[in-house]
Amino acid sequence: MNIHTATAADIPDILALLKASALPVAGIEQHVETTLIARDNQKIVGCAAVEVYGQAGLLRSVAVEAERRGEGLGERLTKGALEMARKRGVRDIYLLTTTASHFFPRFGFTAIPRAELDPALEQSEELRGACPASALAMRAVLLTP
Repeated sequence: MNIHTATAADIPDILALLKASALPVAGIEQHVETTLIARDNQKIVGCAAVEVYGQAGLLRSVAVEAERRGEGLGERLTKGALEMARKRGVRDIYLLTTTASHFFPRFGFTAIPRAELDPALEQSEELRGACPASALAMRAVLLTP
């Protein structure tokens, strides 16, 4: 299993995986340089992306092909995305989820009121309507001042 940064050529397969996982696709093309993919025999079987807005980040698009769930791919992709965010100077990273709130606490995420999302994230297409208002907001601290 090869995990690496996506390229523009990977976008159609990433979009297909996100749609199959019922996840938002809006804005992912603008963040291909901070999107990780898991590839098995030339097929993309998982992805995770980070949107970076100064010291705030948004973890998004964590998806694994249905047949490959339970193999640890989601964990590897999430850890890789968080490390990428840390290296880019992200102090606080946020996410929105409707179905995976049980998955993210192992990475240090805790639920927060949506009003506590960093205002810098308002630039994100995912926050501007692609993700439902009912989604749970979560935050993790990556770097302390």
